[in-house]
Amino acid sequence: MKPIALCLLLSLFATVVFAQKSDKQPNIIVVITDDQGKNDLGCEGNPIVKTPYIDQFYEESIRLTNFHVSTTCAPSRGALMTGRHTNRLNVYHTISGRSLLFEDEEILPQVLAQNGYVNGHFGKWHLGDNYPFRPMDRGFQEVVRHGGGGITQGPDYWGNDYFDDTYWHNGVLTEYEGYCTDVFFSEALRFIEENKDSPFFCYISTNAPHGPLNCPEDYLDMYKDVAGLSESHQRFYGMISNIDDNFKRLRDKLELLGLSENTILIFMSDNGTAGGNKVYDAGMSGAKGSVMEGGHRVPFYIKWPAKGIEGGKDVGQLTAHFDVLPTLVDLLDLNYTPSKKLDGKSLEPLMTDEKPEWPNRVLYVDTQRKVNLTKYKDYSVMDEKWRLVNGDALYDMDTDLKQTTNVIEHHPEVAERLALGYEKWWESIIAEKSDEKYAYIKVGTPYENPVRLMSHDILTGNLGLAWHQFGAIEPSPAAGVWKVEVMEKGTYQIKLRRFAEEADLPINATFPQAEDQRRIQKAPPASTKDDFSEAYLSLASFRETAAIPTNAKEVVFTTDLSPGKYDLEARLIDKAGKFYPAYYVYFEKIR
Repeated sequence: MKPIALCLLLSLFATVVFAQKSDKQPNIIVVITDDQGKNDLGCEGNPIVKTPYIDQFYEESIRLTNFHVSTTCAPSRGALMTGRHTNRLNVYHTISGRSLLFEDEEILPQVLAQNGYVNGHFGKWHLGDNYPFRPMDRGFQEVVRHGGGGITQGPDYWGNDYFDDTYWHNGVLTEYEGYCTDVFFSEALRFIEENKDSPFFCYISTNAPHGPLNCPEDYLDMYKDVAGLSESHQRFYGMISNIDDNFKRLRDKLELLGLSENTILIFMSDNGTAGGNKVYDAGMSGAKGSVMEGGHRVPFYIKWPAKGIEGGKDVGQLTAHFDVLPTLVDLLDLNYTPSKKLDGKSLEPLMTDEKPEWPNRVLYVDTQRKVNLTKYKDYSVMDEKWRLVNGDALYDMDTDLKQTTNVIEHHPEVAERLALGYEKWWESIIAEKSDEKYAYIKVGTPYENPVRLMSHDILTGNLGLAWHQFGAIEPSPAAGVWKVEVMEKGTYQIKLRRFAEEADLPINATFPQAEDQRRIQKAPPASTKDDFSEAYLSLASFRETAAIPTNAKEVVFTTDLSPGKYDLEARLIDKAGKFYPAYYVYFEKIR
């Protein structure tokens, strides 16, 4: 081949390669922290917490300064994933079977997978620990996660304490070395490097700084000498500074791989602070769980240099977590037709237009935390200027961010407009509810067998502490049912336990108060109860009580079952006849 022809061929090849690279869909990384409020960052005015790397990202990004989520963690995650209000999703609580995201909801990783994305999830899920609710069942190809709503909670691997823990890697229990946040970011960085040549979605959902406030010593030491700062706040801020260092690791990796320019990077949190407002409140009232502003207005920073989404710009219009999915669909021009009506709205005009046309929206946030949805339960109706709280308090957010002065008597027409909006919104929630009111955990499938149930997901209005490993240790009384769906006819073996199998403890084990304050900021309680005498199982037409043998770790029942939806009740009964849940139930199809 002549040199000039070879040069032309190489030039053409280079042009094609460049076009392929430049046409690659952007990567998406969402970093969402747990229980970190808008007031728990240096860039938001906190004079104590050290977050230099997130602060730098704040300076470079577009900031949604009036961005809202739900007041607790699972509801926020449900809305983020679906683009729909959490009350439509069966995710309006964090326990009691009301944190299981309905399986017919189409969620962000599924939409992205249908558009050629590889999806990875690292850290907290909190939308179901069993099939078909796990992230690996919902569009994520790579998953490293803990169980339940936090490390040490009931669905988590027994004995995890943030250090050198065991997590589920694509459904397989796997031991990891190191502090939890470091592990989740390390696994995310591995995923990013392995998929750098394909468009990927990386969802890094830290459990920190959620309690228990277990913190590496070097990060705790950063705040030891701060006058007047309690040990709890030292630990809380130490966990946040550790997240900050990991955020730097993430950005350094993107730079090293040449991915920064064409990656949409988002930093946000899931609800208001879990106590940081006692040190610095960012001018707001309320914290996690509250419908006052501090309970749900959180940081949201986004940067995508290739699209011009950067530059330290504040966007003050009212926005929310369910806007994220439609925004990404719009920004990426994804092939997506919602099967259900979205509550969210694309924010692309706010990020890309100099003078965007944007209506004065009315949005709704509430704190249900009940087994069944309850109208008028702790709610706030929001537009860009006003907040109507619980129907009888109206606040002008332009002049009263702290919500100290109720002006409802001076603006009755505003209160009436917002109250009418709430009525119509609630009607839309109720009208959409189908005949199916519950999310059923499926048993007898090849996707999960045996199924490990934990009392965290018992449908009951009074779960006490039974949702936690500590509740099994105490033990904490509760009564209720799991909603299960048997998928195949067969013979099933059902094991009732007080402790998880990996704990390897007898039902009547006792042990002293844990004292390892280095790792466990809130240590497990002592257990002195050793008088469980009977186990009871009710499922379909099967009802049976069995004695608990001395030193038994479990009581085993066997029954034939046909396909169908059932209430499963499993009890441990003490010598006084008092009922407790079987905190762990292992449900296996054996024939």
